[in-house]
Amino acid sequence: MDAPKRVCLGVVTAPHGVQGAVRIKSFTEEPEDVARYGPVTDETGLRRFELRLIGAGKGVVIARLSGVEDRNQAEEYYHADLIGLEAVLGDGTPVGRVRAIHDFGAGDTLELTRPGAPALMVPFTRAVVPNVELATGRLVLDPPAGLLDENEA
Repeated sequence: MDAPKRVCLGVVTAPHGVQGAVRIKSFTEEPEDVARYGPVTDETGLRRFELRLIGAGKGVVIARLSGVEDRNQAEEYYHADLIGLEAVLGDGTPVGRVRAIHDFGAGDTLELTRPGAPALMVPFTRAVVPNVELATGRLVLDPPAGLLDENEA
């Protein structure tokens, strides 16, 4: 029996506020329609959520996910998916593994553990982390010059 086919309706981009709401970049023709398809799942298909729209922002809709009651849970939903991912360069060279995600006020930063080397802090931006591959358990880095010590990459 074939696995059911799924369609990506949108992506949770960040938490919104302190009561567990999230920002969703909708891929539906009308952004608000993302909530009209019934329950949605995460990329793995294992976690299921009811969506309730509560507003809109620049290029996103703001929604509540069933079972997510505060900002910590909203951050955990998004961040927990990244913890443990292998970080590699574009050519597949391993760099480390995501140990934690920090927000020191200027945006998210990934903390990578590296065998035999100190932990590495990497800005979690599209420029530095152009590709997150949850299905394969890795993310691809495109570090700016000087971020990685050449002897440790």
